[in-house]
Amino acid sequence: MPVRVETFSQVEEAARALSSNQKARIYGGGTILMRSVNEGDQSFDTLFRLTDPTLKDIRSEGDRVLIGAAVTMAEIIRHRDLSFLADAARAVGGPAIRTTATIAGNLLAPPPYGDLATALVALGAEVRFAGQGSANVPIDEFMRDRESRKGSVVTAVSVPRLADPTALRFLKVTRVKPKGVALMSIAALLPRAGGRIDGFRIAYGNMGPTPLRVAAVERALEGSSLDEAGITRAAAVATEGLDPPTDALASAWYRREVAPVHLRRLLLGQTG
Repeated sequence: MPVRVETFSQVEEAARALSSNQKARIYGGGTILMRSVNEGDQSFDTLFRLTDPTLKDIRSEGDRVLIGAAVTMAEIIRHRDLSFLADAARAVGGPAIRTTATIAGNLLAPPPYGDLATALVALGAEVRFAGQGSANVPIDEFMRDRESRKGSVVTAVSVPRLADPTALRFLKVTRVKPKGVALMSIAALLPRAGGRIDGFRIAYGNMGPTPLRVAAVERALEGSSLDEAGITRAAAVATEGLDPPTDALASAWYRREVAPVHLRRLLLGQTG
């Protein structure tokens, strides 16, 4: 079946058109969507291509940085104000993929994709949609309702500006390096105050249907000095409350077994 392509110069126009056409999809970088096209996916017959320049913006908004939905992984890596996201962006595919894969596409990518989205959850990012002005949706809420939001158009992602780029740590666990898909990814925000962690957030990718936080680990480490005792407490509850999948990459049992090991490595700074 042929696929029609329509081009919109303004994101709001595309959002209105999308709301009235259930068989249309937004075309961003195309790294996942074009695979569906090539495989003959019958769930859509129209691609909306957006040329709105605001979707490529990277700009400051107070103590946060706004990243347009069409900003690519390669652009994130190069931007000096986003150096804390560079490791997570580099984990997305190879150089060719990173020149086209967008931040919005990564947010919506199904497992086992979405490495950057794991880091965005750990950061406490916020998501902005067409038709909502400057209102932002917290990323925890976005991930909870992600399936029901597929008819909406993401216009930007807002992230806190980190004074210390090393406060965000990221680890991708894959069987094939350097470009294999992740059987698990872990991201941790480790802000410090007075030598102790204050405002700790941790997220896993490919341990559930979307990237998600692990409340038990956050409780174990909040207020800790990240010493051996704190890391041991965190590792002991590394998968508490999680229901990891069994898929072609790994079983749920295997993911549960290795998660404490990789969490410990991340917290010790062994992410290379």
